[in-house]
Amino acid sequence: MKLWDKADSTKATSNSRFEKFCMGKDAEMDVYLAKADLIGTLAHAKMLSEQNLLPIEEYTQLESVIQELLVHLDKEKIKIDAGIEDIHSQIEFLLTERLGDIGKKIHSGRSRNDQALLDIKLFLKAEIKTIALEVQRIFDKLITLAERNQDIALPGYTHWQVAMPSSFGLWFSAYAEALNDDLAMLQAAYLLSDKNPLGSGAGYGSTFPLNRTRTTALLDMGGLHYNSINAQLSRGKTEKWMAMAIAAIAATLSRFSNDVCIYNSQNFKFISLSNHVSTGSSLMPHKRNPDVFELLRAHFNILQALPNEISLLTTNLPSGYHRDMQLTKERLFPAIDQFKGCLDIILHALDEIQIEKNCIDNPMYAPIYSVERINELVITGIPFRDAYKIVGKEWEAGTLKRSIKNSYTHEGSIGNLCLEEIKKTFLESLSVFI
Repeated sequence: MKLWDKADSTKATSNSRFEKFCMGKDAEMDVYLAKADLIGTLAHAKMLSEQNLLPIEEYTQLESVIQELLVHLDKEKIKIDAGIEDIHSQIEFLLTERLGDIGKKIHSGRSRNDQALLDIKLFLKAEIKTIALEVQRIFDKLITLAERNQDIALPGYTHWQVAMPSSFGLWFSAYAEALNDDLAMLQAAYLLSDKNPLGSGAGYGSTFPLNRTRTTALLDMGGLHYNSINAQLSRGKTEKWMAMAIAAIAATLSRFSNDVCIYNSQNFKFISLSNHVSTGSSLMPHKRNPDVFELLRAHFNILQALPNEISLLTTNLPSGYHRDMQLTKERLFPAIDQFKGCLDIILHALDEIQIEKNCIDNPMYAPIYSVERINELVITGIPFRDAYKIVGKEWEAGTLKRSIKNSYTHEGSIGNLCLEEIKKTFLESLSVFI
């Protein structure tokens, strides 16, 4: 079944080889959109009835069947039957199968262009909420680890060189706050997904007296794509912004996973990992490998390529819909599943990190206190540059003393992590999705 077939046509409309190529993975990818398509169809039908474009008794029958399909969808997925082109055709077929000519009326005032675009936006909007809540769980876990370990010292490095004192509290909360920064990208994707394109048709509107403001309210969307061409211009852009949000969070968590792999090595030994998230060697009995965090790093790095893939798919296209956009589903939808799976794994893997409480006692970390020594001299009135030279000579002579106190007090330092402020800011960012 094809929505564009003409009943009186006696000519073959397609070649099976080309038809299969054009359909691509739609039968697989469109299943993701089934719920959104039903919700969008119900809102559109209600608006048509309110505009006297569909008799109220016919809308009532449509509503009953669509609600039944939604209940069925909660139990098992709606499958796209052989010979049916996409989810839009499948749902229209199911409605027509049960309601006859009434089912054929639901496409009035719609194009597959605005229908598909709405489905994608509704789907992404729901997925973004799910992801935001998963990020919150990871954030909360990182904050808990920061609170628990805020007084345990950790050597800080720059350029792979011993630098200055850090702490496990500072390290964990750094990634917690980084996730808050990443929520800004997720917010942008959410706000674009929350705009209603329905009624823009193929990009040029409709001669039907549609009420697009009404469908926006029925769909519980935050706003409307007013310009019908711009509504279609958001196809591809919506997916790309979602991809950029995923990539931003993935970049943060990839870097954290890399830290874990490094800190777990014998060269550093700042942390150790339980046997649940590490594996042994088939040859060397002394080894435990951080496989879970290495695979997380790999998955998150792959996900960072997602915006580029979608950008290349949609670049240099003129206004209006083009079939190229179909392939964004094949790149984005499985990536969302991959991403959510990684978020779940890293959340539980955080519990398997064991802190080495005395790692900073190693004599090799003596130089990390050089800046504190400089500051002590500066406070006595010695100019900074002179104090720098004095401490340099102390280090070369082996007389530099290790500080025994934490003199850091400013906001965001190891002595003042500002965890409550970070939590407050995160909750403010999260409120967009709740």
